[in-house]
Amino acid sequence: MEHKALTAPEFRGRKGGAPLVMVTCYDASFARLVEAAGVDAVLVGDSLGNVIQGGGSTLRVTVADVAYHTRCVAAGLKATHLIADMPFLSYQVSAEDALRNAGRLIQEGGAHAVKLEGGARTAPAIRKIVDAGIPVMGHVGLTPQSFHQFGGYKVQGRSEAAARQVIEDAEAVVEAGAYSLVLEGIPADVAATVTASVPVPTIGIGASRNCDGQVLVLYDLLGMDERFEPKFLKKYASFADDVRRAVGDFAAEVRTRAFPDDSHSFGRARQNSERREKR
Repeated sequence: MEHKALTAPEFRGRKGGAPLVMVTCYDASFARLVEAAGVDAVLVGDSLGNVIQGGGSTLRVTVADVAYHTRCVAAGLKATHLIADMPFLSYQVSAEDALRNAGRLIQEGGAHAVKLEGGARTAPAIRKIVDAGIPVMGHVGLTPQSFHQFGGYKVQGRSEAAARQVIEDAEAVVEAGAYSLVLEGIPADVAATVTASVPVPTIGIGASRNCDGQVLVLYDLLGMDERFEPKFLKKYASFADDVRRAVGDFAAEVRTRAFPDDSHSFGRARQNSERREKR
């Protein structure tokens, strides 16, 4: 039977089942690889502002940026649920703006759904987008687009009042129509409470195992930045070492003329000389 991408209702139906696996991705080459690895969903995150564009935050990422990278990822996927992040100021100004920009990510990027950060304050935008037929993934807790307001990338929900706010935000987002919910940077017990209180899957990042699934930034789990060592991150590879070694070997062989050798070079065609010999 041919494998097909999860639809938003099917994704929602995984609540309480086998944990969902999601990774970020930004280009076709990596998209092919992560799909072959068997992930359930790919997120074109505004984290591209950090890992692709080299910025210190996600705030400079535009809708055009996300649409472009989503289109690249869509070209590399055959059967994986694809979500596009809505960047800063693409949904906060008005619900109408939110719908217009979400539509671009579906129409131009080829996404199956969009993701919005924020709780109760984003509910009108979520409702508007969902009512237009576009699935929305929510995102509460530590929302990177609000890091100035938070005073940095800090764990949210540690006090009783803050924990209550995270729970209320999660419920508001789901009530507005979100089919799933990212929980980022919150204590394990708060994640457990949210997961138990909402009827949609929760996807954790820095939110413990008490979620219905997990997401990591692909470049982070591959170990491509040795400087980035947050508590929640487990690195499953050391690509930084591999890249340095491979490029260093290439450079050394070029400088010693060991590469390219005869096996990596082309000879002239012998067709004409062979014809003369036959005559």
